[in-house]
Amino acid sequence: MTSYISHLECTICGKSYPHEQLIGISPCCEKVLFARYDLDKLGREVDRDMLVSRPDTMWRYSELLPVDDPGSIVSLGEGGTPLIKSVNLAKNLGMRNLYIKEEGLNPTGTFKARGISAAVSKAVELGVNGFTMPSAGNAAGAAAAYGARAGMETKVFMPQDAPDANKKETLVAGSELNLVEGLINDAGREAVAVAKEMGLFDLSTLKEPYRAEGKKSMGLEVVQQLGWKMPDAMIYPTGGGTGIIGMYKGFKELLELGWIEGKQPKFISVQADGCQPIVRAFDAGADTSKMWENATTKADGLRVPHPFADYLILEAIRATGGTALAVSDQEMIAAMYEMATAEGIFPAPEGAATLVGLKKLLDQKFLDPDESVVLFNTGSGYKYLDLISGPEGK
Repeated sequence: MTSYISHLECTICGKSYPHEQLIGISPCCEKVLFARYDLDKLGREVDRDMLVSRPDTMWRYSELLPVDDPGSIVSLGEGGTPLIKSVNLAKNLGMRNLYIKEEGLNPTGTFKARGISAAVSKAVELGVNGFTMPSAGNAAGAAAAYGARAGMETKVFMPQDAPDANKKETLVAGSELNLVEGLINDAGREAVAVAKEMGLFDLSTLKEPYRAEGKKSMGLEVVQQLGWKMPDAMIYPTGGGTGIIGMYKGFKELLELGWIEGKQPKFISVQADGCQPIVRAFDAGADTSKMWENATTKADGLRVPHPFADYLILEAIRATGGTALAVSDQEMIAAMYEMATAEGIFPAPEGAATLVGLKKLLDQKFLDPDESVVLFNTGSGYKYLDLISGPEGK
């Protein structure tokens, strides 16, 4: 089990950089860097069936992850989450092949564990001294946990109104919590400044090359769990969009390796109606988004008013024939109850948003009931108990 990573590549101009150096964004275009792999060599030397007998974590795909030295891997058992075939929701919606990827069972309760594990592990391999992390909530808790696991200093920057659960996660793991007036973008500016000043590695979404690599493992797992077949559509709650970007990249790699066949699933982005920069850009036919002013939503993971990698999110949606739509907070909260009541899965509002989006797209005939569809519940509803009425009805 060793990585076949070969270099880093600018997603704008294609210029290459060595992966043995700690680099954030591309020096040439100041945009996202992708990790690239020697897929020809990997294809000759590795058979996909070799992966089945390995431990059921995301690191079973180590050849397609960026860490060369297994001793540098910082893991809490992330990945290997179930792909649950819906019974009751599918029946209610007249569908035969509806699945829920239950990411709430990851360490720290969300899919953020995947990306943070990959990024922290590569940074440890390259000799980093510590981390900064701007976050609207869940990424902060993951960064704190993995920083603690690595024995590294971690400074977290969060909006003042971020969920208390995430603030407490950060503090209990020993990270320094800095509350910032404003939104995630404002927290990001402070995190970058402190990282430069103190020589720490900034873990901002897609401002380093490796969180997307961890997130792509969701897609690798889905196709393996489906017998090395891709679904027809994947509905994904989109804030920073690392998951869509990572999975779209990962499917390209699997297709080039010949491990899967066919066309990529339609990537469908769901956002909150109080913060929908990707939806607005998609509807306008734009290649990039504009800042969404006065962003507001109870789904904190969706409160990203200007995603840094907007151009890559929009590319993945359009290239696969997908779409983007927005749903209300009230619809999300109602869907939290609906998914939990129907399937026993307690989703975060971000995950519940995918069910709302599915219903709208079935009504619009954009999706057919006979298509295979995967909903991504990106986190546990236990992070959002304040949205659930208690026995007193409040």
